[in-house]
Amino acid sequence: MVKYIDEMLKLWAQELHSDHEGTGGGGNMIAMLMECKGELIRGTRGSRVLLDESADIELIVNKHLAPELAVAVREHYCNYDSLLSQKVMYCGCSLKTYYQRLHDAHVCIASLLGRRAA
Repeated sequence: MVKYIDEMLKLWAQELHSDHEGTGGGGNMIAMLMECKGELIRGTRGSRVLLDESADIELIVNKHLAPELAVAVREHYCNYDSLLSQKVMYCGCSLKTYYQRLHDAHVCIASLLGRRAA
């Protein structure tokens, strides 16, 4: 896996897909904007990833990753309640393939984020 992409995906999941934050927004971007009365506050909840980057990652995962890669990313980073074996079973592959999909997703995300920065 690509270490800096792994860290970004962890923060992306925490910012946009976490119900464990205890805020009224529950990690939902729309709910957070409503809670802030539409005022975008960068770095909400002490995040190290800018909301712009989280939005880019959200778009990449939802629109640009192959479906099997997107499922692996969502399971790995957003599914806090399942065991690793359950995540692998949900993806319908072996453990080795699961980690290969995560690696492939990291490489793809890094590539797409690099193009946007250029």
